[in-house]
Amino acid sequence: MAQKSCVLGSLVIALSFAFVAFAFEPSPLQDFCVADHTSSATMNGHACKNAASVVADDFSFSGLHLPGNTSNAAGSRVTPVTVSQLPGLNTLGISLVRIDYAPWGINPPHTHPRATEILTVIDGSLEVGFVTSNTDNKFITKTLQKGDVFVFPVGLVHFQRNVGYKNAVAIAALSSQNPGVITIANAVFGSNPPVSGDILAKAFQVDKSVVDQLQAKF
Repeated sequence: MAQKSCVLGSLVIALSFAFVAFAFEPSPLQDFCVADHTSSATMNGHACKNAASVVADDFSFSGLHLPGNTSNAAGSRVTPVTVSQLPGLNTLGISLVRIDYAPWGINPPHTHPRATEILTVIDGSLEVGFVTSNTDNKFITKTLQKGDVFVFPVGLVHFQRNVGYKNAVAIAALSSQNPGVITIANAVFGSNPPVSGDILAKAFQVDKSVVDQLQAKF
């Protein structure tokens, strides 16, 4: 009896780990489920397009060879290829982005709540890094050259900065069809409606006038 209980306990633990492993985006139950962006169905993801009307263009995206416009305050531009741009990605748990950087441009500190990211430098030199969770908040950073690869674990705050005097380009793959992005400064200082300045002043241990200045920028 004790042996049976032990086996049953082990099975429960194994099933629990399996559930956690597939908690984000389970494997598809058919060859594909092309996203139907015209559907009004409310669900976690996208409804499937009728398989009879699926065409090659549902699995194709063009234009990733074109440089993004980096004429902005951050000096970078992200060109996404998620399920919104490529409906064939629906249920497949993967997407990618092209990131262009002006000299000394940054992809500001941000997180992807639903994806791990693996980045490859196509051209230029990038300083990259991420910060581990509380309470260690360890800063992991490295300068990458052309051809180098770096991984940012799911949910952790990370960034990239072009440390060269010419434009830089990177391609990153993400482990979700819809990884999401939360840019820290925009979320904290540019929320709608705004977070109370008193709360942010106390959280950042600065005068409220500093918070007011930052909120005015976002």
